[in-house]
Amino acid sequence: MKETNGILKVPEESFVRNKMRKAAAAMVESIGLRPPVNIWKLEELAADLVRGQEISAEFIPFAMVLLGNESWRKTVKATPMNRRLLLLPQCLNNKEKCEGLFDELGLNCAGCKACPIDDLLIEAELKGYANLVAEGTTVAVGLVEEGSIDAVIGVSCMPVLQRSFEPVSNAAVPVIGIPLLFDGCENTRADIKWILDEMRSYEPNEEYQPISVSLLKNRIEAFFTKEKIKKYIPGRDKTEQIAQEYLLIDGQRIRPLLAALSYLAYSNSENDEFLQPLTLIIECFHKASLIHDDIEDNANERYNTLTAHAKHGVPQAINAGDFLIGKGYELLSELDTSTETIKNCLRFIARSHLQLTRGQGVDILFNDGKIQLLPDEMIGVFKNKTGEAIKVALLVGAIVGKATKQEQEILEQFADFMGIAYQIRDDLNEYTEPHNAEKTGDYPFLLALLNKHFADQEKDTPANLFGQVVEFRKLIDKFGLQEVAKGYLQKYVDNCYSELDKLENSKLRLSLYGVMGKIFKSETTNE
Repeated sequence: MKETNGILKVPEESFVRNKMRKAAAAMVESIGLRPPVNIWKLEELAADLVRGQEISAEFIPFAMVLLGNESWRKTVKATPMNRRLLLLPQCLNNKEKCEGLFDELGLNCAGCKACPIDDLLIEAELKGYANLVAEGTTVAVGLVEEGSIDAVIGVSCMPVLQRSFEPVSNAAVPVIGIPLLFDGCENTRADIKWILDEMRSYEPNEEYQPISVSLLKNRIEAFFTKEKIKKYIPGRDKTEQIAQEYLLIDGQRIRPLLAALSYLAYSNSENDEFLQPLTLIIECFHKASLIHDDIEDNANERYNTLTAHAKHGVPQAINAGDFLIGKGYELLSELDTSTETIKNCLRFIARSHLQLTRGQGVDILFNDGKIQLLPDEMIGVFKNKTGEAIKVALLVGAIVGKATKQEQEILEQFADFMGIAYQIRDDLNEYTEPHNAEKTGDYPFLLALLNKHFADQEKDTPANLFGQVVEFRKLIDKFGLQEVAKGYLQKYVDNCYSELDKLENSKLRLSLYGVMGKIFKSETTNE
């Protein structure tokens, strides 16, 4: 924060604080600022705000907090109070008179009335808030990620609010931050009226009420039990039994989650009778592609269990994969929506299916060592494989949910970028965690970077390197290609966020920010 030289102050006079709060609200409304906002944009706007109000530049960080609050305000106000957390700092207690006890979670208030904490907790409990008296935001982010809460009203000193910005922004946690009036580790003070005003603020609004990604994930998991699956695939013969077995294998279910998120965000419907077959369609297509992919890669394990062909033989596995494709199309044809919508979904899925097979075809040649690929060519493979699979999930949900054409086009581009980033990340993760029976083909993007390195020097990649993992690793480390790959990864993660920022649908934008934050934790700079 260049203009303030690291000074983190809160105005002492309440009229100055209130004046700045009103100015921040007006600025956010006038420019249509939408969360989450990166820290550099907030600093730029905060500098404009204090200049416009003829206030000292030392209050720029405080203005940044206010602007961040206002960007989240509609979302937090629309969040039911029983889905909110009140986070208070331990240092608000009266150290000399406090009768509370401290444990690993924070302060257990004894209700001694020696400080404002007890009155605030009573108010919070009456309104249904979860509450916590602890330092920092790690626990708060964790509670959002596990689905316990959807928004936070947090009171803390300015330095803690500053340090909390990145993790809270990455996780897309809707938050109102209220700074303590002065820094310190004990006997601090807060603007109690401000805290109460924020706690009591509630305005139901379906457009802005957040979707709890974690709760939705749990809801989807409940669709994939044997009892629920038997409704659609009874297991009447060997083919149905293998298909049923593979649907029940518990992967991350990211694709059904993405379909559900986009459908719920655009339709505002909560009908499980519709959501279950919708997510099953996506999982049928996904598991079919995995069964066939495992055969083509001659892989014997997936999800720490035997692959379908290793367990049942190649002919039965191929057949079960074909069955799942057919079942996906059958379920789509029976979906309780208009014929035109089904037609649009069918056209989109078929187009993506063709792209996926093209990408897989190139990948097979590459894995067999029959062709060499450069990074841009490998990125094309990632786009056609993983990008298309993500695209089908997001777009089928969006089409059925009646998203506009413009929103659909943004989601398509986002899916391409996410698929590419996902595969590069997997390459890097695999490389840092060596495993038994590894082969050079396990790291396709790093191998493509190595090909480019030699091509740039007008040399051929060493012959037979495809089977020489030890030598391959030496070259990757020697030329610093992990760092090059990380640069590509950051680029495509940033591209994902750029596309999300174009979405008009607030609920889906924030939900996908949260998904990105969990998948790409170390790359989510949001700059």
